[in-house]
Amino acid sequence: MSKSETSSPQAPQNPEKSGIIDKILNFIENVGNKLPHPIILFFILAGLALVASAVVAAAGVEVEHPGTGETVEAFNLLSEEGIQRVFSEAVDNFTGFAPLGVVLVAMLGVGVADKSGLISSVLKSLILNAPTKLLTAAVVFVGILSNVASDAGYVVLVPLGAIIFAAKGRHPLVGLAAAFAGVSGGFSANIVLGTLDPMLAGITAEAAEFVEEGYSVAPSVNYFFMFISTFVVTIVGTLVTELVVAPRFGEYTGDYKEDLQELTGTEKKGLRSAIIALLIAVTVFLYWTVPSDAILRDADGELLTADAAFMGGMVPIIAILFLFPGIAYGLSAKSIKGSGDVAKYMSDSMSDMGGYIALAFAAGQFVAYFEWSNIGTILAVAGAEFLEVVGFTGLPLIVAFVVVAGLINLFVGSASAKWAIMAPVFVPMLMYLGYSPEFTQMAYRIGDSVTNIISPLMPYFAVIIAFAKKYDPKVGIGTLISTMLPYSVAFLIAWTLMLVVWFVLGLPIGPGGTVFY
Repeated sequence: MSKSETSSPQAPQNPEKSGIIDKILNFIENVGNKLPHPIILFFILAGLALVASAVVAAAGVEVEHPGTGETVEAFNLLSEEGIQRVFSEAVDNFTGFAPLGVVLVAMLGVGVADKSGLISSVLKSLILNAPTKLLTAAVVFVGILSNVASDAGYVVLVPLGAIIFAAKGRHPLVGLAAAFAGVSGGFSANIVLGTLDPMLAGITAEAAEFVEEGYSVAPSVNYFFMFISTFVVTIVGTLVTELVVAPRFGEYTGDYKEDLQELTGTEKKGLRSAIIALLIAVTVFLYWTVPSDAILRDADGELLTADAAFMGGMVPIIAILFLFPGIAYGLSAKSIKGSGDVAKYMSDSMSDMGGYIALAFAAGQFVAYFEWSNIGTILAVAGAEFLEVVGFTGLPLIVAFVVVAGLINLFVGSASAKWAIMAPVFVPMLMYLGYSPEFTQMAYRIGDSVTNIISPLMPYFAVIIAFAKKYDPKVGIGTLISTMLPYSVAFLIAWTLMLVVWFVLGLPIGPGGTVFY
């Protein structure tokens, strides 16, 4: 890709004039900017859990467990026994934090695919081959698909969306907005499983154990819903882009030009090799899963049960389906010259996860303290009883939960960080009301996705602004939020309506996943 710049186009009408919407967004921005880093936030929450356990225990609060009939009392973590446990089990809290292992294992494969250049070439190929009339839909759709590689879409596809629109003579900021909407607003949707699925499933399973010991949640448990969501979000994102965002920016009159180069012969060769490697890997897994006596089935010949090796091994399967095509691409494209490069890419991907590892340590302590204190169980039982008394159950409760998740998302950007806070309370609470942990997780994913694109605290928000400034130096937080707000509202409405349909019809949400517990 080559580029030249002489001047920049004008931004849309000033979105930062005083108004009720801007005042609300400015308030959110100011409050959010005062929150500490997520790692520090979890340490603070862990400390508050210690203090809260002592206060609640001293107050003698107790509830009756609906499942066992046993009396559940708060445990004082600042007692002698509690303090001993805090120190002696700190390492176990970290290594036993369910999302830690699954994310790191998946990233071993995804990292090689990313570092070798495979993911970038796939995204570029999909966009360049899209018909002009379907360009916007293709940008949004590929943006959604990019979340299989975690955050790769932010740094690859969002600037690519602007480049492609500029190359087609359209306003580059419209292309940037469409790509950002797909990558971030549709972050939970996809037609394949990604690193987010096992991450959330691990947290959900830990929270569900407050009610049912040994409860397991497969990474694929929301797959049916998220598969259909991919196309719903693509359609809604395309309509918002063409009917709202593009008219707002108007005709592109800037002198910033982009010459988008086709895939090189080496990149095309690498993609062919990657496809062959993927087909071989898929064929092997089909051989291990399709026959009734296949080795990845359980003892009864079932494939989609918690005891089946296929479901239990979903994380390494995801890693392998990225690893081997990544290696094949790298060898053909010359980005991998030997086993040392593969090892380096794996190491680099682990280095990139340093912040997440630190977050996992802090979150692991908080989750453990919350569980030991029994506060989560007490809140869940008391909350469920209260909701039943006031009659706030069913669809109103589910819709309210989606909205709450979206509001919290404005202040805490990390999907796993928010879910680690919310799951210990809401998963057990909704289980007591008859809703499955898998369904609660699915509802959370909607709220977590739709407000990403208007949250200044989203980790890549500043990066997107930097990309936009290449086309208009005056672009700021207000410009980006006002541009993305229509997407956020439209995604929330459409996705929530889809959730309501799923709820009313009682449709399966994924392999082994149901609406009701």
